[in-house]
Amino acid sequence: MRIRHAKRERLLSQNRAPYAVQVPRTHSLAEVRTQWSHLATGEETSDVVGVAGRIIFQRNTGKLAFATLQEGAGTRLQVMLSLAEVGAEALESWKADVDLGDYVFVQGRVISSKRGELSVLATRWEMASKALRPLPVLHKDLAEETRVRQRYADLVVRQEARDMVRTKATALRTIRAVLDGQGFIEVETPIIQLVHGGAAARPFVTHMNAFDQEMVLRIALELNLKKAVVGGVDRVYEMGRIFRNEGVDATHSPEFTMLEVYQAWGDQSTIAEVMRSVILGVADALGSRQIQTSAGVVDLDGPWRWVPVYDAVSEVVGERVTIDTPVERLMEYAAAHGVVVEPGLEKDKVFLELLSELVEPHLLQPTFLCDYPAIAQPLARPHRSRSGHIEAWDLIIAGVERGTGFTELVDPVIQRAVLTDQSLRAAGGDPEAMALDEDFLRALEYGAPPMGGLGMGLDRMIMLFTGANIRETILFPHLKPEA
Repeated sequence: MRIRHAKRERLLSQNRAPYAVQVPRTHSLAEVRTQWSHLATGEETSDVVGVAGRIIFQRNTGKLAFATLQEGAGTRLQVMLSLAEVGAEALESWKADVDLGDYVFVQGRVISSKRGELSVLATRWEMASKALRPLPVLHKDLAEETRVRQRYADLVVRQEARDMVRTKATALRTIRAVLDGQGFIEVETPIIQLVHGGAAARPFVTHMNAFDQEMVLRIALELNLKKAVVGGVDRVYEMGRIFRNEGVDATHSPEFTMLEVYQAWGDQSTIAEVMRSVILGVADALGSRQIQTSAGVVDLDGPWRWVPVYDAVSEVVGERVTIDTPVERLMEYAAAHGVVVEPGLEKDKVFLELLSELVEPHLLQPTFLCDYPAIAQPLARPHRSRSGHIEAWDLIIAGVERGTGFTELVDPVIQRAVLTDQSLRAAGGDPEAMALDEDFLRALEYGAPPMGGLGMGLDRMIMLFTGANIRETILFPHLKPEA
């Protein structure tokens, strides 16, 4: 870096800008590759172009210098500087001042080299932006920590990182197209809120100086979207960032992108079809409905099963488990199968631990786990035929929850009772319990149509299609600060 700083100072002393305001670029590298791809080996043209890019390879000989430029999505093009074309001063300056990682501008004729490499034979060049820090070595794999902490360097040297950015963009664009095609309207709702709700999660707390009021960052999109349905926006969705002050691991991030969709006159079945159409649309956009995972091939074209959660756990433990099974018996199942459960945990939460540890990791093909106990989703409607249950599902694919949906609870009296219970849990020390949101309840009191709703973490969906962990799907993930 000291050497590169010295080169920067030398350029300045020679009245040559190390960081150009603009260069006379006439073609992108991709345009040159497309327009002159027909050249035969050794063929030269009189066509002059101006190109620019980052140097990722260079080789200097006596009277000739070669460099490979890279731009954007990873398009590369060779440039050549010869003594005869650029002159001694320009060639020596190139050798003395240019390093790997620098952005340079080159003007010259388009040719095909003696080895058949499409190239620009320079007649002049200039520095566009001097890199003061060396790039990682291209032929050596970066450590995962370096890849996520210095994503900008990762993007320069690794095609897979650049592909991930485009894969995610394609998925988001496709989701919008699918939902827009079904008559849904995309909206935006506030990130900073007075009370947190819509999910069971610990919020980030902040302070709004204008109101002198403690606020929270949203943990879900749900409540405001339901208010929109109350107001007559019958089909509504949002793709937005949400924030949960929780652990960080291969499937969890404190900040991630959520899709939530609400459909008036729908229920858990109709919203499940919306979920299926979204995932199939993304699969088609990315190339295949058969996905290779570490656990096997997921066939999205196959049946998407519906499995009641108590039936699923019963099958694993070998005995009939119901919503009335006592907590002591559930704890025995946990001990017998090596599931660690916090002492004193209430019955339904013990059951959910069994479900999470014994059932979900083993579901490879798309499966809607349904008929949960009421505690699982405080905003879901009581089941129309099974007492104590709710109309809710989690979609499990390749052992990971990919989304959740339910028939929405729209009875304001029951919803008030449920949220009151949640607020009491919060007062009792449960950091994930929802607060009592009076404005949301007031909206329901104006009357909400029957509806179904779903939520899906978009980063987890990208993980399904790419096999990456969540830190690789997020462009700039949150990491513990460097020492």
